[in-house]
Amino acid sequence: MKKTDIAMIILIATVSVLIAFFVTRAIVGTPSSETVNVKTIDQISGEITPPDETIFNQDAINPAVKIQINGDDSQE
Repeated sequence: MKKTDIAMIILIATVSVLIAFFVTRAIVGTPSSETVNVKTIDQISGEITPPDETIFNQDAINPAVKIQINGDDSQE
């Protein structure tokens, strides 16, 4: 490579970095030092409410129980 080629590559790289810097700064902006108020949540308690008796009662269908439809005793 000639000296002019190397100088041209360095010039193009420098200009590209400067353009990228200013474009990024225009899009993102500069960080501000303003204070910001954020929402906080209420403290989580360990209290458990009992389930609804109309849904979770003694006569309700339990979906975890295996149901046999075909009548034979094979476990598949």
